[in-house]
This record gives sequence, structure tokens and C-alpha cells, in this order.
Amino acid sequence: MSDQIIGLHHWFESPPGQYLLAWEQARFDEAVADIFGYHSLQLGLPMVDGLRANRMPHQWLAQGQEGVADVWSRDAMPAEPLSNHTASFTETGPATGGRPVDLLAESVALPFPEASLDLLVLPHTLELSVDPHATLREAERVLVPEGRVVISGLNPASLWGLRQRRARLVRHLGKGSLYLPEGGEFIGYRRLRDWLRLLSFEVESAQFGCYRPAVRTAGWLERFGWMDTLGEKWWPIFGSAYFLVAVKRVHGMRLMEPAWRTARQRATATVPIANRAGIGAAPAPAQPHNSHRGSAMAPRARGKNDHRNTV
Repeated sequence: MSDQIIGLHHWFESPPGQYLLAWEQARFDEAVADIFGYHSLQLGLPMVDGLRANRMPHQWLAQGQEGVADVWSRDAMPAEPLSNHTASFTETGPATGGRPVDLLAESVALPFPEASLDLLVLPHTLELSVDPHATLREAERVLVPEGRVVISGLNPASLWGLRQRRARLVRHLGKGSLYLPEGGEFIGYRRLRDWLRLLSFEVESAQFGCYRPAVRTAGWLERFGWMDTLGEKWWPIFGSAYFLVAVKRVHGMRLMEPAWRTARQRATATVPIANRAGIGAAPAPAQPHNSHRGSAMAPRARGKNDHRNTV
């Protein structure tokens, strides 16, 4: 594990590494600028300051012991056991090119209580973790509901990924060298998105970048600068790096009240029902209304002098 992290740190000092760090730093500044809260943590890779544009009052940078050993080796620190430097290291922190390291912590066991962080930044942390699934589960544990996790990683489905696989095949023949750092697991974007969904994370935004080919010198990287513009338009998902922001979703719940408070008692008073016997009977036909006066008069009674029909 130590060789993997040292290799990654040294690779970021190369021209391709500086090109990738510049792109990721711009993405981090855009993503975290409008994320509000109180507590934020960046886990690993102190060369990029993922919390630089964030305005939370409490910000920390955590680093594993392997990464700390690499930083000390580059700064010519005295060769003493790591435990002898822990106290002074956590108070000030060595110069790492970004913010000072505040604490030592492993990604699979963070020293924070449950639902205590509002923002968690993971720059290439999953690729170097001994257990990426455990790292994501730990991120889900320490984040508050609606908290954000910001992740960056290398895309295996890219020109850099193809160059790395080709170099590994050639290396088995005893020739060539790897383009990207050896070790670590390059996790694809779709695979990572499925892992996040299983942990109730929702991907809020995703970006791909670094479309220039896998060359080693700064001059050739500058010559292929036009590929960044075309790559975003014509082959966006084949960038050498990806960047995503995911939100922790917590489904709502309904509190179950005691049985004696479920509903009010219904009224027990009887209610009279009018014309209950006539239910179902056919209505009586309405009497016609005659407008002529003669039709409403009774027939004239036969008088004494009416002898026309008598014998």
C-alpha cells in the first residue's frame, strides 16, 4: 500500500500529473463553493486543496500513515518511528503544497461520530483504499442527511487507461514502463455510480475531463490542448478523469402512535331516518295542472225542465 501511494504522489509531480491536478483543482473549486454547513473533511491527496473555495468554519485534511511517510521522505524528515512525530504532526503539519494535514486517519475507519460531517472530499481516495466499498460505507456513516461527497478518479475507459493496459501487457515481456502509477484499482464511473446508489446516494452532477493523449512531456501536452475542447463535445465520457458530486438521501419515516391515540370515539347517539318505509317505492305520479276554468268545474246537474232525452 505504501508503494502505491508513493508512486501516485511522485506521478503527480510529472507534467501529466500537473495537468490532471490543475483540472481537478478547478472542478473542486466550482463544486464546493456553494455547499454550506459546519464541518468538512478532505481525505487524502494533500497536493490538491479540495476545500479551498468552501466557506465552512471547520475544515480538516486527513491523511493515512503511508501518505505521511511519503511526505516526510520528500521533506527530509528524520528517520524515526511514526508514533514519535504524531503529536507535532497533528498540531502543525508538514508543508505538502496545499493545506497542512490535521489528523491521521484511515479511510475505512474515520474518527468521527455518525452524521457529523456536511462535506467529504475524496480525491483519488477510493483508488488507493484497501477496501473501496468500506470507504464508501464509512462516508455514508459520517455524513449528515443531505450531506455531499465529492469524488475524483481516473477513468479506465480513456486514452490513458488504454495506454496503461497496453503497458502492462508489454511489461510482462520485460519491456516498457507504466504510464500511470502502478497499484490501486481504477474504478469506472458507472461502477462507482452503482455503488453509490446502493448506499442511498444520489449523483447530483458528474463531469469528465483531460482528453489529451497519454504523452509524458509538457510540450506534447500543450500541442494537444485542442483535444480538450473537442473531447467535451464529441466523446465526453472518454475523458481520462471523472469528477462527481453525490448527495446522501435519507427516506422519511412515519411515527407510529400508541393504539389508544389512534382515532376518536365515534358518536353513539341514534340518528332518525325519515320515510324509511318508503325506501324503494315508486314515486306517485304528479297531478296535471289544467289552465282552463271549464275543465275544473263539475258537470251540471240535470234540472226539472230538461226533457230532451226523456221519453
